[in-house]
Amino acid sequence: METRNLQTLFRGLVVDVEQMEVKFGARGWHLFQIVRHPGGVGVLPLHDDGTVTLIRQLRPAVGTRLLEVPAGRLAPGEDPAVCGRRELAEETGLRANTFESLGIFHASPGVFDETIHLFLATGLTQKEADPEQYEEIGTIRIPFGEAKRMALSGEITDGKTIAALFRTGAGKDVP
Repeated sequence: METRNLQTLFRGLVVDVEQMEVKFGARGWHLFQIVRHPGGVGVLPLHDDGTVTLIRQLRPAVGTRLLEVPAGRLAPGEDPAVCGRRELAEETGLRANTFESLGIFHASPGVFDETIHLFLATGLTQKEADPEQYEEIGTIRIPFGEAKRMALSGEITDGKTIAALFRTGAGKDVP
């Protein structure tokens, strides 16, 4: 990809905004603004009895509480699995014996460069949750099939959660 005239328009706590021109072959140069994000992790905790633990938390960007998989932002250079285990423990108190990659997810690649790494956590044990000071998180434990139904019906609208639910069990039996 050929670019020119890169400018940083905004530096924030979580994201930066850059503007640049991108060349599209014979179509010439076109102006783009991109939100730069360090990336994140989403973890679907699947219990031995076929239930999943989801969290409900306020998302100011959409003005409501969403039902989601536990998730968090990557620190610079951080291994996604390490981040996922930390976020799972902080937000739910759960620890996992097994962490299986479900691949990556790009929520809005026309504007954001954020890559979200998805994981399936199994072999779970419950400890005490320790959310960040600014987080007010509730948990809900529901059957895996019910969570998928909620994603299909639009009751779950968070993209990383929908992707994790539908990537889990692809090609194998999941309760």
